[in-house]
Amino acid sequence: MKTIIHDLTMKADAGRLIAIVGPTGAGKTTIINLLMRFYDVNDGAIRVDGTDVRDCTRKSLRSAYAMVLQDTWVFRGTIFDNIAYGKPDATMEEVVAVAKAAHIHPFIMRLPQGYQTVISEDGGNISKGQKQLLTIARAMLYDARMLILDEATSNVDTSTEREIQHAMRKLMEGKTCFVIAHRLSTIQHADLILVLNEGDVVEQGTHTSLMAKKGFYYRLYRSQFE
Repeated sequence: MKTIIHDLTMKADAGRLIAIVGPTGAGKTTIINLLMRFYDVNDGAIRVDGTDVRDCTRKSLRSAYAMVLQDTWVFRGTIFDNIAYGKPDATMEEVVAVAKAAHIHPFIMRLPQGYQTVISEDGGNISKGQKQLLTIARAMLYDARMLILDEATSNVDTSTEREIQHAMRKLMEGKTCFVIAHRLSTIQHADLILVLNEGDVVEQGTHTSLMAKKGFYYRLYRSQFE
């Protein structure tokens, strides 16, 4: 059996933004899988409000999170139903409000059937950026107190990226956020940055403190701009 994450100690205070960075295969997704209890730790504990997550049901734990992933998921159904997926009793007014906050409302209103437009099985009749904004609106409507974000802008154009980043900031207000960041320029304001490499947390701190150390994060950051 291979240990993937070694000796990680971290405290995420309520309402804080925790960024998780590192090269491909460093263990970023593993931390998210542990937070969501897709598998459990072999040693130590993960606690939410002081309670070991292994003492919670997976359903109750996961209901505390909203997720916006790089690989978006939509289903065959209306745009309204796709946004309201996490809140089946949502009203049209609530759905429109989050669509406006996520900057997807103008696009929806240009469609012949508006919010009753049917999305195809794979979402092939809307763009990647539009699917991403729909999933952000869905997460806004669900309004969980903890949020997991996998960098959502690597496959969209610059204009759509700005819209998504703006919607993300609105979504993150007041929530405890865990962000897997590929573009390090997007997480400079994080309260804590975990820097992973080959399963180890090699550094942690703010952007300013990590840049001052001129260590692994510094080299990773510089490599994206050179």
